[in-house]
Amino acid sequence: MRIDQLIPAYHRGDAIGDEATHLKQFFRSQGFESEIYRLSCDRELESESGDFAGFPEPLPSDITIFHFALPSPLTPAFRRLRSKKVIIYHNVTSPEFFAGYSEEMVRIARLGREELRSLAGTVDIALADSRFNARELVEFGFRESHVFPLYVDLAKYEKPMNAFLHRLFRDGRINILFVGRVAPNKKIEDLIKVTFYYKKFISPLVRLIIVGKTTALPAYYHALVKLADDFLLAPEEICFTGHLPDDEMFAVYRAADVFLSLSEHEGFCLPLVESMIFDLPIIAYDSTAVSDTLDGAGILIRDKRAERVAELLDIVTRDQNLRENIIRGQRERLVKLQAEGREPFLLQMIGRLRETKP
Repeated sequence: MRIDQLIPAYHRGDAIGDEATHLKQFFRSQGFESEIYRLSCDRELESESGDFAGFPEPLPSDITIFHFALPSPLTPAFRRLRSKKVIIYHNVTSPEFFAGYSEEMVRIARLGREELRSLAGTVDIALADSRFNARELVEFGFRESHVFPLYVDLAKYEKPMNAFLHRLFRDGRINILFVGRVAPNKKIEDLIKVTFYYKKFISPLVRLIIVGKTTALPAYYHALVKLADDFLLAPEEICFTGHLPDDEMFAVYRAADVFLSLSEHEGFCLPLVESMIFDLPIIAYDSTAVSDTLDGAGILIRDKRAERVAELLDIVTRDQNLRENIIRGQRERLVKLQAEGREPFLLQMIGRLRETKP
């Protein structure tokens, strides 16, 4: 019996890629044949995966898992397979967020949701990495969906940080951190407004650090740069780092004073978990999957007015007792995440599929 995974793009360090790697290792440890098949991948992962063109036709008794996060030629191919089919839904951003910035992204997001809907009647088990994503699957017509939390490799975060970059950012400024793609659903403009208010009315010694690719939507990135310039915020006050290697990203997490997310669309939001790992207090806007991932940890807000967020941020950075309470709650949430029993669930899923007649 084979348990193979299909993934459009396979990247090391990417949340979906790391999930696929972990699942392959687990399935093999249980005695199953298991491979990852992809359309594209990092060069270093070519030997650890197969090109989808060479994906062997599975038997009806085999299991094929499809990681879904964007439209691709894998969707119609997956739909036609004779094997037991499992989808793991990692979310597709709502197309309206891209309107005015990229009509191509509007088209891709809309197509992704249409492709997802086309799979509703064809899969045997539908999984999602948050309760929010699970509810979306039901809305798209799937009979049932189960929450299967995203895999987080905690050992990865024990590696050394870049000490030079850490010293560079620990220069007396309050560091507000956000990690994520520079995309409209992340509402980075709201972070800039909070930073402007903080600088003008609380302290000029502040810096907003945005870690994430800036090249996906140039129109949005340039609009953010213009907004910062309109607010007379200097480059040392609004820092777009682009994508960072792990050691540099770890340094930025350790140099930050608070993680602030005002995003309006998240399928899971791995940086929230990363902030918990680094004992970085979290303030996050209550939208989509954010409350699922935090589950009572951090500070969840429902008011994004810049003055209120900036004043709250100032309290969190100055009140040591409050910081310690927030960190304690985040550590407790991290323990719960680690104890959610992914492997027993996988074995239960395999047993259920084996009992299903081809």
